[in-house]
Amino acid sequence: MFRFEDPIYLWLLVLIPVLVLVRFISYRNQRKRLRKFGDPSLLKELMPDVSRFRPSVKFWVLLGALALLIVMLARPQFGTKINHEKRVGIETIIALDISNSMLAEDIIPSRLDRSKMMVENLVDHFTNDKIGLIVFAGDAFVQLPITSDYVSAKMFLSSINPSMMATQGTDIARAIEMATHSFTQEEGIGKAIIVITDGEDHEGGALEAAEAAKDEGMRVYVLGVGSTNGAPIPITGTGNYMTDRAGNTVMSALNEEMCKQVAQAGGGAYIHVENNSAAQQQLDSELDKLAKKETSTTVYSEFDEQFQAVGILVLLLLIIEICILDRRNPLLKRVSLFGKRKVVAVVLVMLAMSASAQTDRQYIRQGNKLFRSGDYSNAEVSYRKAIEKNPKNPQAVYNLGNALMAQKKDSAAVAQFENATKLETNPLRKAKAFHNMGVVCQSHKMYGEAIEAYKNALRLNPADDETRYNLVLCKHQQQKQQQNQQNQQGGNDDKKKDDKKDQQKQDQQKDQKEQQDDKKQQEPPKPQMSKENAEQLLNAAIQNEKQTQDKLQKAQQQPQRRAIQKNW
Repeated sequence: MFRFEDPIYLWLLVLIPVLVLVRFISYRNQRKRLRKFGDPSLLKELMPDVSRFRPSVKFWVLLGALALLIVMLARPQFGTKINHEKRVGIETIIALDISNSMLAEDIIPSRLDRSKMMVENLVDHFTNDKIGLIVFAGDAFVQLPITSDYVSAKMFLSSINPSMMATQGTDIARAIEMATHSFTQEEGIGKAIIVITDGEDHEGGALEAAEAAKDEGMRVYVLGVGSTNGAPIPITGTGNYMTDRAGNTVMSALNEEMCKQVAQAGGGAYIHVENNSAAQQQLDSELDKLAKKETSTTVYSEFDEQFQAVGILVLLLLIIEICILDRRNPLLKRVSLFGKRKVVAVVLVMLAMSASAQTDRQYIRQGNKLFRSGDYSNAEVSYRKAIEKNPKNPQAVYNLGNALMAQKKDSAAVAQFENATKLETNPLRKAKAFHNMGVVCQSHKMYGEAIEAYKNALRLNPADDETRYNLVLCKHQQQKQQQNQQNQQGGNDDKKKDDKKDQQKQDQQKDQKEQQDDKKQQEPPKPQMSKENAEQLLNAAIQNEKQTQDKLQKAQQQPQRRAIQKNW
């Protein structure tokens, strides 16, 4: 990809046509003045050392140098540059509660918006620290893996809302457990887990999770957002408030006591967030107490400066302009480098050489044009020609994989993507190759291979939202596939068992019938039951029935477990 960092300087290119117009007018006036002296053919004979083409060539060379100088000022950039920086700081994972109760407006503008503002201010305060972001409600997932890219952190933060979570509630324990596994493996560096919530913990287990994080060397800080008096939860876009199953308006209040207990169990501090900046200052002060350590961070800059190459071209053109004299050299009088026929011949030779010596990059550009126009088969031909010119060109291999994938040649496409991952040194482009491999495998329901490819892509480019979404979707599809296989296998086993039981039952019935027939033939008739025995059996049956009814009545009187989950 190519761009200009300061494209405003390109407006200076307007000078080029202006200078050309000035040159044309001055040349025309010069010829008019020469005609006043005499016939042009006679003047040419009188001035044999004067060249007609040298001044024009010098002018156009200078004009080209000026144009390239303007382009150099605009700072052309191309490709990707990787910097390895040493930073001294801490690692922080922010667990943000995005349950519906965070929409309450007892904190201006709302609990969730106020929390986002605090996180953004915290990111602005960071310089050499690493940050990660987890969102949770009834469940939790990593929104941003731990990174030093603060721009990405703000971008992900702006898109957070409660609709991201299908399961509502507030599972603080799940968020803390996920945060403990989201840090790097660096030792000796301060690690902080910042839980921002209103404290309505519906699931439990938060204290145990905070204690476990403390045992692993992490500090758990809890920011309580909201008021203890409570506030209704607005329903977005309706103007109404959320109600429970009984029709009563839900009042969500900050559970400050529980937040303090979690912070104490995690070895951190509890901070109450109100409509001022005191909580922000207190949090910054607490984080400054953590131990800092020098870490190596890989920073990706998508564009690399290319002005050096342009500067070299400018320098060469200036040298050429100096070497060309206005007048002909008497020693080289018979040598004419600027005759019309020779110039045309030189131009044709250069064009022929360039056409015959077409490079792999030119084939790639040609293939890209065909690919964009939808001509995938001819694009494939161009990419293969590029690979013939340079088999180690990763861009040609990757583009060939895309052309094959567009033509539904998936197996061949995967092979090309694998080759691209081996040849490519650029992490971002390598991540794209892994991503496309995952897409192909996912389309063929090869979920295991697709998940592995998406994981490799995220290791190289953690900020790729599309890959992260595909990974989560692929995991769900894999679970469904496994469940369907288990159900089918279980159904077949049950059918076999039922058939076997039916056969056994039929055999038993047949045997019993034969035994009964034998007994009827061999045994004498049984005596009839006496009246006393009949009364005893009847009393026993009545007693058993009474005991069964008593047990049933007691079971009905016991309180049932509440299975209805809260939606806030």
